[in-house]
Amino acid sequence: MKNKIQDLATLDLYQNKGKVKWVIFGFSLIISVGSIYYTNTLVEELKERERRQIDLYASALEYASVNTENLTFIFQDIIQENRSIPVITTDAAGNPYEHKNIKFKKNSTEEEIQQQLRAELIEMKAVYEPIKLLDDYYIYYRNSELLTRLKYYPYVQLSVIMVFGVLAYALFNQSKVAEQNRLWAGLTKETAHQLGTPLASLMAWIDYFKNSPVWEENKEVIMELDKDVQKLVMVTERFSNIGSTPVIKPENVYQVIEDTIAYLRPRISSKVEIHLNSHAENIDAMMNKSLFEWVVENICKNAVDAMKGQGKIQIDIVKESEKYVFVDISDTGKGMEKSMYKKVFNPGFTTRQRGWGLGLTLAKRIIEGYHKGRIFVNTSELGKGTTFRVVLLGVADQ
Repeated sequence: MKNKIQDLATLDLYQNKGKVKWVIFGFSLIISVGSIYYTNTLVEELKERERRQIDLYASALEYASVNTENLTFIFQDIIQENRSIPVITTDAAGNPYEHKNIKFKKNSTEEEIQQQLRAELIEMKAVYEPIKLLDDYYIYYRNSELLTRLKYYPYVQLSVIMVFGVLAYALFNQSKVAEQNRLWAGLTKETAHQLGTPLASLMAWIDYFKNSPVWEENKEVIMELDKDVQKLVMVTERFSNIGSTPVIKPENVYQVIEDTIAYLRPRISSKVEIHLNSHAENIDAMMNKSLFEWVVENICKNAVDAMKGQGKIQIDIVKESEKYVFVDISDTGKGMEKSMYKKVFNPGFTTRQRGWGLGLTLAKRIIEGYHKGRIFVNTSELGKGTTFRVVLLGVADQ
C-alpha cells in the first residue's frame, strides 16, 4: 500500500499531460453542467413559489376589497409582507393603479414615475400572464431581483471556471516550454563542451601546418581550413551563450557585417552578389558580436535559398536616430504574401525540402530576447524579393 502511494506521488504529470488535460476538462464540464442544472432547478422552484405568493397577494386584495372588517392580518401578514416581488395593479383600462417594490430614481416627477410604471408593465406582460381581480382589475408582476441574479449565477460561475481553466492551461504550457528551454540550453552547452577538445586539436594541427614545409605549397587551403575552424569556435561560443545572458556592448555595425560577408562569400553560390552600403562605416550599436553575426548569416542564407542560388543581396545600415539603428537586408528572391510575414519566424516553418526551419526563429530570439530590439519583414513583393529589417539599440540610448 505504501509503495502504491509513493508511485502515485511520483506520477509524472508532464509525461501524462494529455490525460491530465482531459481529466481537468472532464471535471470542469461536470461541475459546470451540474451547477447549471442545480441552479436552474432552484430557479424554477423559486418561480413557482413567487407565483403562489402573488396568487395569495391577489386573493388578499380581493378579500380586502369585499370585506372591510378585521383586515389587520390581511394587510400586515400578506399584503405588506411582499418586500421583494415587483407588482403593479392596473384598472380596467390598463392604467397603473397601485404598485409595490418598484424602484424609482431619486426626485422623480409624477410624469417620470408614470412613464417608468408603463415601461415596467410592458416588461411584466412579456414575462407572466396577469392575475385578474374583481371589477376587472389586474395584477402584473415579474421576477424578484434575487431570482434574476440566481438565474444568471451559473453562467457567471461557468465564466469564472473557464477563466481559471484557461489560466491553468496557459501555466501548464508555460511550464512545458520552460522545461523544453532548459533541456535545449543544457544540450547546447554540453554540445559546446564536447566540441572543445577536437577544436583545440584542429587548431594545433593548423599551427603545425603553418610552420611546416607544406605551408607555401598549400597556403590557400590551410588558410581556408583556419577560417572554418575559427567559425566552429564561434559556433561553439554561440551555443555556450544559449541559456545564459550574453554580453551586449557597443560594436561597429559595418565591421561586424563586413566580417560576416567575408566568411559567407566563398561558401555560397558565386552567382549571388552581396553589397553592403559604404556610407555607414562609423555607425555603432549595442550588440553581442557573435550572436548578431549568426542573425545576419541566417537571413542571408535564407535569401540565397529564396533566390535559388542566383541574385543579389543588398544590406543597408541606417542610423534612424540616436536611439535606433536599422539594418535592412534585401534579396531579389521569390518574395512572400503579407499573411506570411509573421509565420516565417515560427519554429519549424520552412519552404525547403531540407532544413529544420529554425534559422529565423533563432534570429528573432537573439534580436528580441537578448538585444531588446526587433526583427520583422519590412517589405516583400511576389516575384521581386523581400526586405528584412533588424532594429538595434543605438549606443547613445545606453
